[in-house]
Formats: sequence, structure tokens, C-alpha cells
Amino acid sequence: MTRARRSGRGSVGLLLAAASVLAGCQSSDAGQVAPTPGRSVPVTPRSFAPGAAGVGDPYFPTYGNGGYDVARYTVKVRYDPDSDKLTGTTTVQATATTDLSAFHLDLAGLTVRSVTVDGVKARHKRESDELVVTPATGLTSGNGFVAEIRYDGVPAALRNEVLGEGGWLHTSDGAIALGQPESASTWFPVNDHPSDKATYDFEITVPDGLTAVSNGVPKGKTRPQKGWTTWKWSEGSPMASYLSMVVIGRFRVTTAEHKGRPVFSAVTTGLAEGAPDRSVARTVEVADYLESVFGPYPFDAYGGVVVADARIRYALETQSRPVYAASFFRRGDNAGVVAHELAHQWFGDSVSLAKWQDIWLNEGLATYAEWLWAEHTGESTVQRAFDQRYASSPSRVWRTPPGKPGVENLFGESVYQRGGMALHALRVAVGDDAFFRILRTWAAEKKDANGTTADFVACAERVSGKKLGKLFDAWLYGTERPATPKPL
Repeated sequence: MTRARRSGRGSVGLLLAAASVLAGCQSSDAGQVAPTPGRSVPVTPRSFAPGAAGVGDPYFPTYGNGGYDVARYTVKVRYDPDSDKLTGTTTVQATATTDLSAFHLDLAGLTVRSVTVDGVKARHKRESDELVVTPATGLTSGNGFVAEIRYDGVPAALRNEVLGEGGWLHTSDGAIALGQPESASTWFPVNDHPSDKATYDFEITVPDGLTAVSNGVPKGKTRPQKGWTTWKWSEGSPMASYLSMVVIGRFRVTTAEHKGRPVFSAVTTGLAEGAPDRSVARTVEVADYLESVFGPYPFDAYGGVVVADARIRYALETQSRPVYAASFFRRGDNAGVVAHELAHQWFGDSVSLAKWQDIWLNEGLATYAEWLWAEHTGESTVQRAFDQRYASSPSRVWRTPPGKPGVENLFGESVYQRGGMALHALRVAVGDDAFFRILRTWAAEKKDANGTTADFVACAERVSGKKLGKLFDAWLYGTERPATPKPL
């Protein structure tokens, strides 16, 4: 992406240019060509318009925004748990993909104090959970720009009637910002849809004695003033916004290095030492096994975080450092959930969704990884896992097509279990060699990018040399239990 910044203009020029944009006039230097004696100079009009307030995802049309592509976020926040107040400055480096007179960012519930674009003050307004920014001059398609937003307030979670709560949660000793399909917009302005991946730098300032964990490589900590510590993190691989996180509180922290990469894990001190610590400590062991199956581990850091909060009843594949609810370890060690979330580092994180309908690509592959891990450790076999689910899954699993589950079933059993069964049906159809080459090819070719079910089907057919349309139609889109899979 090109992020060239335009040079500044005098105040008179800014006023004239802004008036030109608002009136829909053409840019003064757009489309000009060298004059030829005796001929008039043609001028191509340039029309600036606001970017869309949503990417048009079939399931969540208002998520994200149109008209630009973000390359990098620099998020600097200060959080005081006593007052529950967050103060932040976020810098957004982006490229316009159309001629913009204004653009939207997702930001829920916080008060915006100022906005600049390329160092020049910009007008801004709120439209519900959208921040609408009108720069002093139009943003030309193909050109880079830098927006800086200063904001503060008491952050709060977002409530989705179907999918539950996500975003910023105040806790007994700090806060958790976490959730799927949206959460980032509760603590920083963002293009909140996985189709616009970006790199991230985080600086999180909290009272001394608290730990602030986020994504990527730990970059150390500083003490900007007495009583406060700033924790710094950097995720250098493109990341979908819902995979960003911060967890603030009191933790048992363990650090190490593996294959030249840092390992940073944290378990809340609200839990006694035991199963959570032992399970998360197996992160690199599990990652190494999955690397032998899926190809090279895709990120520059490893780790995991265990939290104990009744509102967090899930594990989430937050990039490079998954977050696990304490409930996963109540019955003892649980490396299976670690395998599931680490499999997402390839499928869901490195290879991300282009639209939420295709969530089975994330969850089906991670479920299958659980079965592979159980076979690797001698607990079960993949075939046994498939047979049990094929025989005993309730009728709702077969009525709900995982390739088109609907919003109400986005994280339902069909997406996970039937998604995993669909992959095993593919394996039976094409054979082990072709199947694992498909997975490695998918991970390699779509690394740091986005994919769709159609892309995956095309990859599977190309690698296997077989026509697989009927198989995928039955397993992903049918509303009855498919026939027992057989080799093609």
C-alpha cells in the first residue's frame, strides 16, 4: 500500500479546497495535461463523496466502513480502574480507496475531543456508534493519510441480542476488552470488520502493580510518571480488529523464548496455581505439533491469557495470544482447548474471513485440529471423533448448513461440529496426502489475507485434482445428514 502524505497548504488554500469539496467541485489540478497550442485543455472532474458507513457484510451490513484501507493503528490508552475512565489517542494510517470528502470510524460510547487528518484539524460528529470525520481537504483515491483521534470516557461493552456481550468489561482488578464478532470499537476508533486487516502498536498505561497484556511482541514497559506503568506491544502481522485485545489485572506472568520468538503468558492470580498454568504452558508444544500439520507458525510471538470473570464463558483466538476462560480448566488440564485456539492462529487469524457467513472456515478447521491433537496424544482418533458426531448429532445440526448458518447460529454446533465433519469428508474423498496438502496450501497462499468458502473449494479442487462441488454442497449447504463419506 502507498502511504505517501500530501504536503500542507496555506490557510486560504485549505478554506478554498474545503469549499470546493463540499460543493462537489472538481479538484483544481485533477486530470490536467500539457496544453497544446490551438487546443483547449481537458479537465477530468473529480467527485468527492463520503465513505460508506459499513462494508456491506451480508450478516452485519453496518460493521466496518468503506472508502479506505487501514495499514496501521497506534493505540495509546491510559486506564484508571478506580474511576473506570479511559483516555486515549489513536493514530490511523490508511489509504483512500475512493475520493473521500468524509470517512467513518467505528467508536462506541466514548467522547471524541479532537481529530486531525495529516496534521490539520478535521471536523467530526457522532452518528450512534460511528465517528464521522470530515477532513479540511478531500482525500484522493490511492493516496495515504494519517488520522489522529483523541478521546476519553467510561468504556462499556456492546450488546448483541443474538451473540451476547463483547468489548470493554470493567473487572474487580482491572478490565478485559474482548469479544467476537466485535469488540475493538469499545476502546479505540477502528474499521471494525475482518476484511480490513492492519498491523498494530499498543501502549497501555495502568497503575503500578497491574499487568496490561495485549497482542504480539512485548516491547517492554516504562514509567511515564510516579504510580503508573506503560506496557508496550506490537503486532507486526496484519490482524482483524476483533482479534485485538487488552487484559488488565493481577497475573502470574511467565516468559520464555521459543524458536527465536518471545513467549508471554499470564494467568490471573484469582485462580490457584494448577491446571490453567499447566495447560497454557503447553502452548509451544501444541504449536509445534500443529506446525508439522499446517505449515510454519504464522506469527512472531506465542502465549496465552487465563481470566476468571463470569461474563467470559469462552476462549477466543486473539492473535498470537489467545484468551481462555477459567471454566475450561475446572476439571483439570485441558490442552484440547489450547489446540483449538492455536489452530485459529493459522485459520481465522493469519487466514481471515472476508465475510462472517464463512465462519465455518475458522471453527471447522479449529475443531478438526482438536481431533488431530487428541489422536496425536493417543486420547482418541479422528475417525472415532467423526463417527461419534455423525451418529449422535441432533437434528438441528443437520438442519443448519454450516456454510450459511444465519446470524442466530453463527457460533452454533453445526458451524463447529458439522464444519469439522465436512473436513473429514473431504479427507476421505481425496486421501490423506492431498488433504493435508490442501490445508498447508490454504495456509500458505492466504497468509496475512482473507478468504471465502469459494476460495477454499477452489484450492481443494486444484490441489486434489478432483471435482468437489457435490461434496461441499452436501456438507456445507444441505439441510439433511449427508451420506457416509467415501473416496472419490
